[in-house]
Amino acid sequence: MSDNPDLPLLDAYSQAVTGAAARVGPSVAAIDVVTGQGRRGGGSGFVFRPDGHILTNSHVVHDAADITVAFPDGRRLEAARVGDDPATDLAVLRTLKADLPWASLGDSAALKPGQLVVALGNPLGFQWTVTAGVVSALGRSLRGESGRLIDGVIQTDAALNPGNSGGPLVSSRGEVVGVNTAIILGAQGICFAIPSNTATFVAETLIREGRVRRAWLGIAGQSIELPARLAQGHAIEGDGAVLVAGVEPESPAAAAGLREGDLLVTLGEGRVRGIDDLHRLLGGDAVGKPYPLGVLRGKRRLELSVVPSEAPATRRRPAAYEEE
Repeated sequence: MSDNPDLPLLDAYSQAVTGAAARVGPSVAAIDVVTGQGRRGGGSGFVFRPDGHILTNSHVVHDAADITVAFPDGRRLEAARVGDDPATDLAVLRTLKADLPWASLGDSAALKPGQLVVALGNPLGFQWTVTAGVVSALGRSLRGESGRLIDGVIQTDAALNPGNSGGPLVSSRGEVVGVNTAIILGAQGICFAIPSNTATFVAETLIREGRVRRAWLGIAGQSIELPARLAQGHAIEGDGAVLVAGVEPESPAAAAGLREGDLLVTLGEGRVRGIDDLHRLLGGDAVGKPYPLGVLRGKRRLELSVVPSEAPATRRRPAAYEEE
């Protein structure tokens, strides 16, 4: 018998990791995708409801024409995309099996830096792999493929590799607290997961409506530094704005009278210091509502009125989804 006083602590750590893996592992799916152009890809996902719905990353299945999911018990099933949300890099799939093992989504708001977490997935084709680490930081921002910032992201040092995308990040209690989504190439121990509270909201919305509504103005814009002279002259706090580089015809921006070269500084009661501020203000609750729009045009400040519409990419439920 060893006299190492750390053995009980190491045993407790091992039991926490193995217990979390045993509880959630059966629900983890290896996802194989074939696009309409015949390209193959894949990633990970997990069943999160007893009716067979699966959570994964949007970038894993966004262009998929055919989706197959495989489970540790040997089952291999076809799946359909219920909906995906590139703005949060989340997607929901559906199988016709209702007896699949499933994992519950926990409360990511209760996470603390330093807390043990376990990542499960299928990195680099090695199916059903377990890695462990800690929550390195909370509240990170990560830019998704849509260009929008994903806020509240979990940073972890649990090892992730290509193929882990869409797999669960699990607490020692066996609750899914995040959806693994990204790594920084060339870095070690810097990996990210979408928090489970965000995933719960997005997944429920995708199942109910097939998309997550976000408001749209119809401009091409870029973040710029607002000249101090203009900011002081118009009593504008902060030093940023959005330069309108283009206005789409028949868009809400066109109807409001926005022009190329205008500087957006406010929307409603919110200050627009850059594109990320504008995205945060253009949530689904802004669709169809009139908002005052603060604009600098040359040396003048104008107050326009704009009625954001729903972003075109979020208007349709994917054709692959069929109600039973």
